[in-house]
Amino acid sequence: MIFDERRSELGEGPFWHPKREALFWFDILKQKLLTRDAQGPQEWYFSDMVSAAGWIDHSSLLIASTSGLIVFDLEHKTQRLLCGFEGDPPHNRPNDGRTDPQNGFWIGTMSQSHAPNAGAIYRYYRGTLRKLFSGLTIPNTICFSPDGQSAYFSDTPSGHVMRVALDTQGWPKGKPEVYLDLKPLGLNPDGAVIDTAGMMWLAQWGASRVAAYGPDGAFVKAISFDAPNISCPAFGGDNLRTLYCTSAQEGMAPDARARTPHAGKVFAQANVALGQISPRVIL
Repeated sequence: MIFDERRSELGEGPFWHPKREALFWFDILKQKLLTRDAQGPQEWYFSDMVSAAGWIDHSSLLIASTSGLIVFDLEHKTQRLLCGFEGDPPHNRPNDGRTDPQNGFWIGTMSQSHAPNAGAIYRYYRGTLRKLFSGLTIPNTICFSPDGQSAYFSDTPSGHVMRVALDTQGWPKGKPEVYLDLKPLGLNPDGAVIDTAGMMWLAQWGASRVAAYGPDGAFVKAISFDAPNISCPAFGGDNLRTLYCTSAQEGMAPDARARTPHAGKVFAQANVALGQISPRVIL
């Protein structure tokens, strides 16, 4: 079903805010944050591209923007820069991101022109921003196992989803290993979320679907949606069993947009699996 009729150019970064009981998401290219709650649809516009967020408290979000990580007040529409992405190329923008179980925040950056190897993945943790992985083109698939012992990420053009072990504070230890090799299947890993059973729900750009994979990497099933470019899923709703998915129109020709009128909308599928509660970001 369609959860929200507004068509994003590049929908991304959905997450369920447990204190506000509402889904939030972004349209990166139109530089805005969106939500829909019991009061109806709302939008906030920014001077930079914004792509992902974590909740700090009822009214404050940590948002990844082109300028860096900002603290944004939803009620007063005020913001302050927490930190910049030191050493990141000047024409980069943020992409996929998510809060980890240790209350840190991971965010990928990439070239606005999709220049190869210009991107990186950073982690903010209690006052420290550290670059974790570099040389990426389109960083995606940032998500975490329920026990907090593993993180996942991808560089979409590679077709590989990687898994890396985490220490007790949530920092990577050891080298990332391939969890999924989707290259032979021609599938493009995009955003992902992991449910309480450890199942990964992975959006696959260009395939009109979110695919589920077990902790061992075995394919389980796929859920199809009426848009070609499904970008990122998130669990939410009253019982955290609804799978929400953002989508995009980016790169679609006018005739393709006309043939797929739901492209760019947010979808919802009820009773899919039990999702994890989105952790709070601790500054």
